[in-house]
Amino acid sequence: MKRIKEKKWIWIIAVVAVIGIAIAIFTVRGRATSAAASEGIGETALVQIGDLAESATASGQVEAQREAALSLAFPGLVKTVLVREGDTVQQGDVLIQLENAALQRAVRSAEQEVAIAEANLAKLIDDPSAAELAAAEAAVTSAQIKLDSLLNGPTAEEIAASEASVNAAQAGMWSASGNVQAVQTVSSADILEAEANLQDARENQQAAHDTWVNLAICKVNDDGTHTCTPKVENERMEAATEEVRKANAQVAIAQAKLDELEKPDSNNVASSQAGWSLAAAQYDAAVARHEALIHGATNAEIAAAEAELASARAALDSLLSGPSASDLKVHETRVAQAQTSLREALNALADATLAAPFEGVVTAVHVSPGELASGIAVEIVDNNSLEVILNVDEIDVGQLAVGQPAIVSMETWPDAEFNSEITAIAPAASTTDSGVVSYEVHLSLTESNLPILVGMTADADLITQVGEEVLLVPNAAVMADRDEGTYSVNVVRTQPDGSKTVREVEISIGLRDKEFAQVLGGLVEGDEVLLGEIAAPTIDFGGGPRGRAQ
Repeated sequence: MKRIKEKKWIWIIAVVAVIGIAIAIFTVRGRATSAAASEGIGETALVQIGDLAESATASGQVEAQREAALSLAFPGLVKTVLVREGDTVQQGDVLIQLENAALQRAVRSAEQEVAIAEANLAKLIDDPSAAELAAAEAAVTSAQIKLDSLLNGPTAEEIAASEASVNAAQAGMWSASGNVQAVQTVSSADILEAEANLQDARENQQAAHDTWVNLAICKVNDDGTHTCTPKVENERMEAATEEVRKANAQVAIAQAKLDELEKPDSNNVASSQAGWSLAAAQYDAAVARHEALIHGATNAEIAAAEAELASARAALDSLLSGPSASDLKVHETRVAQAQTSLREALNALADATLAAPFEGVVTAVHVSPGELASGIAVEIVDNNSLEVILNVDEIDVGQLAVGQPAIVSMETWPDAEFNSEITAIAPAASTTDSGVVSYEVHLSLTESNLPILVGMTADADLITQVGEEVLLVPNAAVMADRDEGTYSVNVVRTQPDGSKTVREVEISIGLRDKEFAQVLGGLVEGDEVLLGEIAAPTIDFGGGPRGRAQ
């Protein structure tokens, strides 16, 4: 128990000793500071309200946001080169022109195709004319009559008419044969025979005419002539009409034969022979038709007639009801295809011309007139789109954001400054061979009277934060305790007797720039602080290493 009490007293004595030493230290230090103040303390400054901006620095180069290596759409023979290196061009200016005569012809042809397709579509859409309707109705009627005739078989009148056609064709063949002989030998007997044939033909003509008149509706005129109207509904009328036509033909043939005999011409031998060949062919055809008529229509003929009637009716219905959806679609598709071909032809013609995509300066021309252009032809850069691209260390890039302001200077003109801002930050880093990681940061570059060129070296202060109307203390007055992570300043106080004292005060700081630090606590506006070290000797009893804030 006694030993425990002895230890307790030892601890009490030690604590008292430590407290005494501490009091001595503060007393001596305060005296030393006062002594130093009485002998002159050095340069001072006042704590004041102001603005500051915290920034990071980086270097980079001037580059163009817009530059282009221009190629033609397809290889071609260069007709004209309209620019050279260093020329300033406007957007749309022609730089290179290829030979394009064939392309122009293709455009004209495509334009014609469009016009034709559009005209056909317009015709399809327009209402049919009276003449078109009448023609369509007549086609239906004709097709119906033809089909009915095939289905019903030939009438007696049709058979008679067919036989008459055969006879007429035979007579024509004989007549042609006689013509062949006549042009070779002509006798009085031939002429008499020709006259007799003509007389017979005329008598047949008169008989056919009288039959036709008897079948028609006729009215006797005052002069003894007749005015007749055919009876359409009389089935015999058609056969009688055919007989009149054949009789007229026979009269004409007989008259021609007689004329030929009376006025022979040795040059007509070839013609008469050709006439005989034609007459023979006509006779064979008439016989074939007659035989076909007698035997009736075949299934194929009936099917063809039905198809013809259906087609005629469909055409009439189409005129009456307007174009079908499918027809309209077909014509619209043709118009669309023609227009597409025209656009392609126009695009091909346009592609034969290389134009400037934007206002800029030509930096290179790689082709000449007469050469075959392939690959890059012209290079152009937009000097109005210049920007600065910086390589910012990964430590600083975390403080940056698009839209933050920056101040740029050029190594070419170090005293000139340009207001700028961050326009983009690369999403991925780049690493150098030495392992340094950095990010590309893009800055805008305002217009300037200085001739800024692509590739110039630029330095930039990147404003990371801005403080307005904040309490400021010079960086030269701030001391940092790096072990403790604290900051302090020496505050100068003027005593009533005019003497000055210096007391170290711990402060909290915020933003910092090259000259000032923002005071968050520990000082008030108007406080006087010491810049640099105290001029008079002072006594420092520990507290860790101290130094100027960096």
